[in-house]
Amino acid sequence: MPPTLASLVHHSALKLTVRAGEDRLDVPVRWAHVSELADPVPYMEGGELLLITALKLDAEDPEVMRRYVKRLVGAGVVGLGFAVGVNYEDIPAALVDACRQEGLPLLEVPRRTPFLAISKAVSAAIAADQYRAVTAGFAAQRELTKQALNAGPEGLLGALAGQVDGWAALYDASGAVVAAAPEWAGRRAARLTAEVERLRERAAPASSVVGGPEHEDRVELHSLGTGRRPRAALAVGTAAALGTAERYAVHSAIALLTLTTERSRSLHAAEQRVGTAVLRMLLAGEPDHARAVAGDLYGGLLDAPFRMIVAESASGSAARAHADAHGHGRAPGAGGAAAAAGDLGGDPLGELAESMESAAARSGEAVLVVPDGERLVVLAADGGAAVAACTQYAAALEAARAVPEPARGDEEELVVGLSAPAGPIAAAAAFKQAEQALSVARRRGRVLVEHEQLAAGSVVPLLADDAVKAFADGLLRALHEHDATGRGDLVASLRAWLSRHGQWDAAAADLGVHRHTLRYRMRRVEEILGRSLDDPDVRMELWLALKATSAE
Repeated sequence: MPPTLASLVHHSALKLTVRAGEDRLDVPVRWAHVSELADPVPYMEGGELLLITALKLDAEDPEVMRRYVKRLVGAGVVGLGFAVGVNYEDIPAALVDACRQEGLPLLEVPRRTPFLAISKAVSAAIAADQYRAVTAGFAAQRELTKQALNAGPEGLLGALAGQVDGWAALYDASGAVVAAAPEWAGRRAARLTAEVERLRERAAPASSVVGGPEHEDRVELHSLGTGRRPRAALAVGTAAALGTAERYAVHSAIALLTLTTERSRSLHAAEQRVGTAVLRMLLAGEPDHARAVAGDLYGGLLDAPFRMIVAESASGSAARAHADAHGHGRAPGAGGAAAAAGDLGGDPLGELAESMESAAARSGEAVLVVPDGERLVVLAADGGAAVAACTQYAAALEAARAVPEPARGDEEELVVGLSAPAGPIAAAAAFKQAEQALSVARRRGRVLVEHEQLAAGSVVPLLADDAVKAFADGLLRALHEHDATGRGDLVASLRAWLSRHGQWDAAAADLGVHRHTLRYRMRRVEEILGRSLDDPDVRMELWLALKATSAE
């Protein structure tokens, strides 16, 4: 505890006597200052015990003393010490009355007590308090380090909560609470998710203070990590502002948790390199070798059905489409080892990866994430938390696209393809399914497409591609030009004939014409197109062209 007026009054060597403000002696004293100025306020910082002899004051004038004391109180002076037997044999009544009126403690200093003795006593008490704080801080650091080594972040948070007489919580990279102490603090910490997300937008290290509603605690938020984006965040809630010892404890906890997160980053990078190797073996048709390399890290993921997820940013999609068009594709995971050494890159690929990994960690399931340049390849348990996090993230992006573009800003777009459930033997097929779903998502302007949706739906929506429409328009142009002259309805006749599988009577009945008329029209179609309707490939192309043009 810092020195107070009460501790100075009880100091046996000082012999101080209280003459006013007896009920306000418990205030801390920041320093003892001597000033004989008629107005010392410009030189005060607040929290001082002012020592005077009234050398330049008319201490017997009530109005002068009232103004003098009022200015001292306004400047934050916590007490006034008056030396008797120097300029006045006793403290003038005008000064005593003014101090009582303003509630300023007034201490009588006997002639045999020099002001220097009071200053030394205050200085010694402050030094002792600082020493106690430093000693307590080192003790807290040792305890926090012990708990971090023996019980991990959960043990460290418990020790920190005890040190600050409050609560502490740890958030992961997605802003979700991963640990809290005591247990009830998890609910309080969860209400600060929005504040944590705002903190994550600032470069580490960053901190902020959240003042809770009336009668609630004061919370400090600190980002953790040394990279461009914070890897985690620490929340510390207390009833009042932290003292020196508590501040030491918080700083120690930040340092230890930062070391933990940085160590986790190194381990995470190593895990990604292992994951890249496992993925390559699976795609090469070597599930047994992949299982041996996966070991306990990813082995459980290969023992149950999993989903393959391929995600790309819009710029990555454009680059890959260009590479595919020129035959410069590369094997998945080829850039994973290099990318694993650093962060996953900018949003939204990095956020998607963080979201899935955080969800998997909270549920205790394994997830294999392989960054591959502008692409992300993920193996996640079918029906697990990681797949759910992926679909939720995609849904949130899809909803955000409904916002007008000026309000959205220049955010990078994302496309995701999700395979059907598969096992290690069918990993290559699952990867192809995910890429096919990704391609469809790109063409349809969707954030996420599941391969199962393609199999369960119709092929007709796939005809919306501009290239398909261009082909259809070119194939049917001559027929449309013929019909435009009013010399017959060849397009409608062709559609009716194909829809009836070449059955003349049924198609003619649909058109309301004689079957010979329909036969004549089909011969004209063959003549105009220069193709035989007996060829099943020709019939298929014409039917798809008709479906593509009718979908416009």
